[in-house]
Amino acid sequence: MKAARNIAFLLVALCALMTSQETHAVERQRYNFNIDWLMQIGDPAGAQSVSYADGTWKKVSLPHAFNEDEAYSKEIAHHTDTVCWYRKHFILPAEAKGQKVFLEFEGARQYAQVFVNGQKVGESENGVMAFGFDITRFVKAGRENVVAVRADNDWTYKEKSSGSRYQWNDRNFNANYGGLPKNVWLHMAGPTYQTLPLLSNLGTTGVYVYAKQMDIAQRSIVLHAESQVRNESKKPITVAYEVEVLDADGKRVCAVKGDKKEIGAGATTTLTAEGKMEDVHFWSWGYGYLYTVRTRLVSNGKTIDEVSTRTGFRKTRFAEGKFWLNDRVLQLKGFAQRTSNEWPAVGLSVPAWLSDYSNHLMTECNGNLVRWMHITPWKQDIESCDRVGLIEAMPAGDAEKDVTGPRWEQRKKVMRDAIVYNRNNPSVIFYEGGNESISREHMIELRAIRDSFDLYGGRAIGSREMLDIREAEYGGEMLYINKSAHSPMWAMEYCRDEGVRKYWDEMSAPYHKEGTGSTIYKSVNGDKRKVDTRPYNHNQDEMTIENVRRWYDYYRERPGTGRRTSAGGVRIVFSDTNTHYRGELNYRTSGDVDAMRIAKDCFFAHRVMWNGWVDIEKPDLHIVGHWNYESGDSTGARVRKPIYVVSNTEEVVLTLNGKEIPMHGPSYGFLFTSDTVAFEAGTVSAIGKNGGKEVCRASIETAGKPERIRLRQIARPTEWAADGADLVLLEVEVVDSKGRRCPLDNSEISFSIGGPAEWRGGIAMGKGETGLDNHILAKRLPVECGVNKVLLRSTRTAGKVTVEAQGKGLKGDKVEIESHAIDVKGGLTLYSQAQSLRGNLGRGETPRGASYCERTVDVGITGATAGCNQATAVNSYDDNELSEWRNDGKGSTAWITYHLERRAKLDEICLKLTGWRMRSYDLEIYASIGDIKSGKETGKTLIWSGKTEQSLGYIHLPVKEALADNVTIRVRGASQESDAFGGIVEVAAPQAGELDLYKAKDGDKPRMELRIVEVEFKEYVGE
Repeated sequence: MKAARNIAFLLVALCALMTSQETHAVERQRYNFNIDWLMQIGDPAGAQSVSYADGTWKKVSLPHAFNEDEAYSKEIAHHTDTVCWYRKHFILPAEAKGQKVFLEFEGARQYAQVFVNGQKVGESENGVMAFGFDITRFVKAGRENVVAVRADNDWTYKEKSSGSRYQWNDRNFNANYGGLPKNVWLHMAGPTYQTLPLLSNLGTTGVYVYAKQMDIAQRSIVLHAESQVRNESKKPITVAYEVEVLDADGKRVCAVKGDKKEIGAGATTTLTAEGKMEDVHFWSWGYGYLYTVRTRLVSNGKTIDEVSTRTGFRKTRFAEGKFWLNDRVLQLKGFAQRTSNEWPAVGLSVPAWLSDYSNHLMTECNGNLVRWMHITPWKQDIESCDRVGLIEAMPAGDAEKDVTGPRWEQRKKVMRDAIVYNRNNPSVIFYEGGNESISREHMIELRAIRDSFDLYGGRAIGSREMLDIREAEYGGEMLYINKSAHSPMWAMEYCRDEGVRKYWDEMSAPYHKEGTGSTIYKSVNGDKRKVDTRPYNHNQDEMTIENVRRWYDYYRERPGTGRRTSAGGVRIVFSDTNTHYRGELNYRTSGDVDAMRIAKDCFFAHRVMWNGWVDIEKPDLHIVGHWNYESGDSTGARVRKPIYVVSNTEEVVLTLNGKEIPMHGPSYGFLFTSDTVAFEAGTVSAIGKNGGKEVCRASIETAGKPERIRLRQIARPTEWAADGADLVLLEVEVVDSKGRRCPLDNSEISFSIGGPAEWRGGIAMGKGETGLDNHILAKRLPVECGVNKVLLRSTRTAGKVTVEAQGKGLKGDKVEIESHAIDVKGGLTLYSQAQSLRGNLGRGETPRGASYCERTVDVGITGATAGCNQATAVNSYDDNELSEWRNDGKGSTAWITYHLERRAKLDEICLKLTGWRMRSYDLEIYASIGDIKSGKETGKTLIWSGKTEQSLGYIHLPVKEALADNVTIRVRGASQESDAFGGIVEVAAPQAGELDLYKAKDGDKPRMELRIVEVEFKEYVGE
């Protein structure tokens, strides 16, 4: 009996132990899996094997592209595509026994096969999205394990199942940084756990957090959290779901109890919780306020799983052609940035703090939106935008057009995975379905995906163009101005011109005269159209003027200017990028900053013009260029040049050494100009005035002779980690005796480095000592316009690093930086730089009150009488920019009369005329009162006549004062054709039938034609 009792006792104890192991997990861990990898270029046989001899492989820490050295040294088409291998030896802690173990890769390029302890666990083919695997059965706790990854970044890689290439693996747009250029994580959890948001590989959706019933004024929300939960134990388990919210300072501000469910063995379910949350700080533009939401699984009173989700809460609305953030209209302003967001000699693989540094600069010039181009950005950039308060438009994957068959299925799958992976990031507000218009049917499919996985996230889904497809919740063309009274329309890429930072103007070395550059359109796909691309290539003066000119097209159609409005636009690009280009260098130089994030003049111009949610809110100005010229040539003649000031004030007063210089402007809303000023050394000052009172000022002054080098570390919010991947950014300047930068100095600087660090260098025009283009990796490179920046990378050894800079005829300088060790055990670490970074709160919370004043109101149209094609007359005022009214080309029919909803004294007529970029129409416009049909029309008055200007969309005609019930627009002479915008050339082939006559068949054969896309009649408010 005693033996039987002992056996029974042992059985009970064993059952209790088994139950404990199944329900009471070790604390869930998310390990940084980036440290201490080995890398080999090539495809050695057997490299997946545990016993493979990898002792000679290169030691690297991720993220790390195998071809990182080629970033900016080679043009995109020549980025090496080949097979490479990565291996990592690691030891799981002993307590991992009986736990679930997952690997999460934030992405690989292009095709990655993953092996654990010699066995293949899975693969990823799309080269864009995060992926992961359950490796529980492949690993052993307490002993060494080996992960091996074979990566193939073949430009022509084809999906195995379909034999189809991926549309976005494109040599024009998608810089090919191959291998593992993104972060990797290892997760360890108990057998009952909240899943990861890795839909394609694991079939799981993870945690979803959003806000309901948002009251901005009362600062309250109803918090909703839900987690997909999987029970992989052998028995049912009853689990309670609890949610705790911590504010940005780590203080608990909300706690909610949710579902309590029994989950069957092997079953998957969703648990939810909702509760009111007060005193909410709403995420906003330039205000990256983030909360940490802890979702817990509790069994028998003990936490068995906990996941922390960093997120923010904001309210959005998309209607009436406008976008609201937190109940305030925001005109969208920013950049269409290449998703690679790369840096010289490292590509996209930078530490989290440097992502913040770069992305924060976009908000520093008052940008509020970044439209990542073609493919989904990596998680680090998305989380960075959360922190800096920068709205994101998130694509999935595409190139330049809609597709069908396997390629469309690939795009849908990537969109689905990207939504699931990024739906908790508040900065993601727009989902982009295509970089070119897609069909209505495809738009409906994408909306269904969004609704399935992110119905409550407050995000719009649309695509580029989509002007007449109402299922798209936003749209907008690439170059042209679009307006709408329904879904917001914003420009997807505008002002595509290029300008090298080194070129100040035509009077400063190296004297880049406007109009010089390539005469052949460059496309890396071999397209060499005979188009003169010189108009794309500017010096800094001219590039700044062009950016002012182009933004004004959108600013004058901003909210407050009528029923139909432009929601804004993003220009291409923010930083010079190693992708498709037209200029003299092997990379694109369209950026507001160069590749090292040194500002060009257009950066400051945008800071001035974009200063406000819609209307200007803070007076500001910027003097373009420098003030260091020769006092006179051999004849004694002084340099004479224009001085430009970009200002958002009513007037600008310019002085040189205290003497006022005449100015005129503003032109294009913001540009003030003094035509030719004779140079004399001293100080140029600009004073901005509103109502005759000074509200802002700025000055530039003549620097003295170059005297010394100034070397400094760019401030960073974290210690420099000795993890083998963290980067330090140094700025080097040549200054005069007073410490003023010498703007014309291009001295060559030699650097030396001592201590545990790896030199990654900077970039400059020309060939460096390594023989690679653009001085990539060189330790001797010039400053440009008196300044440059360079990068250092830490090694796995902590310690003091010294960098010295020397230049001929200059006093040198040095800096000391210290890297700090991180705790790594068995190849695993809990260190995460991103988790230590706080949100930027500099701009403050969303202001109360309206963001704009109503400046004009529309006078509606009740109908129209046309010289011919009467049935389509409505097309000219139907709020659809893909429809038009046109006559038959005869002078007798080239007229249309609009009947207004009320008698009005018009101030302005706004028109979008077909061929807006190429065609100038010779028109006369008459106003009349009375009923035309009854013959009682009186007071017919000519209110405008002339030749219309070419534009990138809309023109505004100020009209002579007259009462009007009817307005007649009539052609009085043949239209004229010419390109007013310097041979705009796109990568995609021109398509016939578009309303821009540059792309339309027979567009160069004008007749007595009148073609109207949209017409609006306006009155000024208060006039």
